Amino acid sequence: MSVTQTVEIPADRRLILDVPHEVPTGAVILTFTPIGASDKTAPTIKERGFGCAKGQFRIADDFDEPLEDFKDYM
Repeated sequence: MSVTQTVEIPADRRLILDVPHEVPTGAVILTFTPIGASDKTAPTIKERGFGCAKGQFRIADDFDEPLEDFKDYM
């Protein structure tokens, strides 16, 4: 699991971090990576509209048919 947070380092160089609930308790590795002034803006996320994945997935015609592997249980 990997969680990335962008934080500002204050002048006193002390951080208080709110750790997301999905991060398990225990030992972790913190990595500090300086970013340039142009990188400080949050990345823009492209809006995805309804139907944007149309035609990218196909369900087989026999999708609802019983599977051979389970014949002994039916």
